[in-house]
Amino acid sequence: MKKWMVFVWSTLVCMACSAQEKADYTPEDRAIFDTYVQAMQGKEHLPLGDLLVETAKFFKDRPYVGSTLEKEPERLVINLRELDCTTLVESVLALARMVKAGNPSFEAYAGQLKQLRYRQGEIHDYTDRLHYFSDWIYENRRKGIVRDVTSAIGGEPYRLKMSFMSAHPDKYRQLKAHPEWVKVMREKEQEISSRATYACIPEKEIERCGSGMQNGDIVCFVTNIEGLDISHVGFIDREGEMLTFIHASSSAGKVIVNPESLQTYVTDGKRTTGVMIVRPQEP
Repeated sequence: MKKWMVFVWSTLVCMACSAQEKADYTPEDRAIFDTYVQAMQGKEHLPLGDLLVETAKFFKDRPYVGSTLEKEPERLVINLRELDCTTLVESVLALARMVKAGNPSFEAYAGQLKQLRYRQGEIHDYTDRLHYFSDWIYENRRKGIVRDVTSAIGGEPYRLKMSFMSAHPDKYRQLKAHPEWVKVMREKEQEISSRATYACIPEKEIERCGSGMQNGDIVCFVTNIEGLDISHVGFIDREGEMLTFIHASSSAGKVIVNPESLQTYVTDGKRTTGVMIVRPQEP
């Protein structure tokens, strides 16, 4: 009996190691994860939007650090110590979905994160990652993880013209090292540009459409930079009477609740033309 128990335990350990063999994280990331799970005890019954806001605020004041995913070979990077706008959104959504699913384990979180970040939830190389956030929206909508509500709350049809990564491969270490991937990215950009499935709330209409935005919605800032779609992301948060958002701010150097309204932020942004609003769905 004891030998059988040892065999089963060894098998389970090997399975867990296999599931995590491509993940990249530190003991501090595990400690932050454990602290988060303790902080969310009893909050699993909150509406998902409210849980997302609670989770995003858990990371308040964490330092902003860009390019934390750029490691070779491509693997699942789990970094809860340092965040940029996209890794904050992905980490918060994966954690909240894990809590709502009733399985608060590090392995379950890693699985959720991998599903969000990669096109088929599988990692083969750099091109499997969802680099453009409009593509991230499209693929995660297909998976039933999010719903694009931009059009429903007042947005206008919006066509994308994607080309930035293939036009500027020198800005991406992996594309410089693997020029054969530039063609793959160009084909993906053409596919994204061919979709007639996006909408945008123009800058001047944000205040009018604000009543349709809910706590925990993902706000995506549409840019006029040639060849790009979305330059920044965060979570909608209603602070009293003010509609604002939580984000990893490069200018503040950390995760913050934006001190000004969403409308003011967009109006002041020289390269921002409007927003897309994406609503995470209950797992």
